[in-house]
Amino acid sequence: MRENAILEAMKINLRLRYCAVLVLIVVWSVGLASATDQTDAADDYIRAEMAKQHIPGLALLVSRGGQVIRAQGYGMANVELQVPVEPETIFQSGSVGKQFTATAVMMLVEEGKIGLQDPLTKYFPDAPAAWKQVTIRELLSHTAGFTDYTKDFDMRKDYTEAELLKIVESLPPAFTPGTSWSYSNLGFLTLGIVIHKVTGEFYGDFLQERIFRPLGMSSTRIISEADIVPNRSAGYRLAKGELKNQEWVSPMLNTTADGSLYFSILDLAKWDAALYSEKLLKRSSLEQMWTVAKLSNGQPNTGHYGFGWFIQSKNGHLVVEHEGSWQGFQTQISRYVDDKLTVVVLTNLGGSKPATFADHVAEMYLSGQAK
Repeated sequence: MRENAILEAMKINLRLRYCAVLVLIVVWSVGLASATDQTDAADDYIRAEMAKQHIPGLALLVSRGGQVIRAQGYGMANVELQVPVEPETIFQSGSVGKQFTATAVMMLVEEGKIGLQDPLTKYFPDAPAAWKQVTIRELLSHTAGFTDYTKDFDMRKDYTEAELLKIVESLPPAFTPGTSWSYSNLGFLTLGIVIHKVTGEFYGDFLQERIFRPLGMSSTRIISEADIVPNRSAGYRLAKGELKNQEWVSPMLNTTADGSLYFSILDLAKWDAALYSEKLLKRSSLEQMWTVAKLSNGQPNTGHYGFGWFIQSKNGHLVVEHEGSWQGFQTQISRYVDDKLTVVVLTNLGGSKPATFADHVAEMYLSGQAK
């Protein structure tokens, strides 16, 4: 009798364990299906929008608090060779590169080698008299009155740095420094020359030594179409609806400090993580970069620009961001500061709208549609 009771108890116990395992499997399966649905929702949106914008390839990074939660490639890095985009794929930065130039300047500010209120004539004594009123701060925030590349500027001429500086010096200011805001690539080109003057190093070498190597950003570097660059994607443009290769520019114009970098989403994940720390700059310097710079009348500039970053409010969320456009590439980095969420979108089609992707993907993660 006792043996029968023990056997019956053992059978009941086994049934209970079996049922518990079944419940765990069902719960796990439901959770997996839910996660898959969330992932597919983001994928479906990205692929549909890529088709709508005719984008050959795209790389997406999503990170929280400096930790990667999604790094994914879509479409083709090279259409002719049918090479897919991977997380390691390298894109051109466009003006997203300005934040690295601004970081380099702020490093030198912290070291006492550059002053934000320094007039440009401190570094270029033979510059036009108007440059006496232009400060480093104003160049960083696009409030210096500098204009941009003119319509007759020859993008295929291989200028020297001195020749480029003379061209910038020859252009009359658009307004009195500090009184207005106007986006200027030439202002950041000039900051690159300032870095060279102060350090004795080409600004790209300074970035490599002081930012990229220390952060382990192994694929990030100045553009060179002559070098063999592993995982490099091709840039494209649309001409009458037909996909064409990017138009080329001179080698020198692929090295200027207004945004001439190669990088991947994996390297930008390391960059994003570093911005939560003080590995590169003091927190006070970063906060200054992420604050809308004021004009001489004390009012914030109309571009909502800090130093190398735009500062926006999107649906009540504070966002520091920047878009880039260059040689068949469009890029976007958006950092939702209070939410500790970063979205990076890199595309290889000129004229595409990576900010559209970044805004929508961020909303999916902020609302819980994606995790």
